[in-house]
Amino acid sequence: MTVALVLHRADGAPLSTSFRNAAFGKDDPFARHREIAWEGPGSMAAGRASFDGDIEVASFPHIETIVVVEGELTLTAAGAAPLVLGPQAGAVIGCGTALRIRAGSRVRFVFCVAACERPSKIGVVPLRANADFKPSKPPPTETLLGPTTECRSDNVFTDDGAQYIAGTWDSTPYHRVVRPHRLNEFMHLLAGGVRFAAPDGSVLSVGTGDALFVPQGAPIGWESSDRVAKFFVVQSVQA
Repeated sequence: MTVALVLHRADGAPLSTSFRNAAFGKDDPFARHREIAWEGPGSMAAGRASFDGDIEVASFPHIETIVVVEGELTLTAAGAAPLVLGPQAGAVIGCGTALRIRAGSRVRFVFCVAACERPSKIGVVPLRANADFKPSKPPPTETLLGPTTECRSDNVFTDDGAQYIAGTWDSTPYHRVVRPHRLNEFMHLLAGGVRFAAPDGSVLSVGTGDALFVPQGAPIGWESSDRVAKFFVVQSVQA
C-alpha cells in the first residue's frame, strides 16, 4: 500500500514519486499541463503542474486547491479582484466558478482536486499562512507516544457534497504511532518538519516548502520536534 507521495521538494531534490500526464475529467482547464501522482476512484487526485498562458473558464468543472511553488499565477473570479499567488501561496477554486487564469511566464504548482456533482461554494478562496487559528481536536491520546499536543486550524473552504475541507493547520510537536490514515490528505508545509514512519520501519522526512499526499487508509506514523504549520486538504471517503 502507498504510504505517502511527495509532490514537491523545496530544495529541488529528486522525487521517487511516479507522475503521469493526465486530465482530471473531460473539461479540465489544465488538461495539457497536469501530472497526476495519485487518483482515487473518480473522486480526488493530487499531483503537480506547469503552466503559462491565459485561460477563460466559464464554469470551473471541479474543486481545486492550488499551491504555487515557482512563478506567479493570477486567478480572477467573475466580479472579484484578481488574486495573485506567488511561491508558497495557495487558493481553493470552487466548482462552478467563472474565472480567468493567467501566468505571464511559467508557473509551477502542486494541486489537490475533487469531483463535485453540483456546486455548493462558488468563488476563489485564498489560503492564509497568517491564519485565524482556532483550537482543533488533537490525535486520540491512545495513539500518542508522549504528551498530548495542541492543534489549531482555520478551515476556509468546505464542500459537504464532496466532503472536501481546505485550510491551514498547526500543532505543537508530537509523536504518533503508525496507524491507518483517517482521510485522504494533501499537505504543503509552511513551517517545521515531519518524519512519517511506515510499517516496515522506513521514515520519510519532509520540511518547510515540501508538499505530499497521504491516501485514506495508508498506515503512517508522525513525529515532529518543532511547531508544524501546513496548508491542507482533507476528504473523507467510504471504505
